[in-house]
Amino acid sequence: MLEMRPDCERCGTDLPPSAGGAFICSFECTFCADCAEALDERCPNCGGELLDRPTRAKALLDKFPVSAVRKFKG
Repeated sequence: MLEMRPDCERCGTDLPPSAGGAFICSFECTFCADCAEALDERCPNCGGELLDRPTRAKALLDKFPVSAVRKFKG
């Protein structure tokens, strides 16, 4: 199951789990659409491809909560 990180690692933008606009690599590094575009859709951590992160239905968020750990260090 995806960790569903709550923010962009590069700029800190909030990325709600039930909204689009988040991009992830195979290690779940997470970026907003603007940062993914600026990075040419390549993860700066592993070099992997950044792809659209799927959303999580609101009805499932209580049963399967998302991560609260923020990765932005800015």
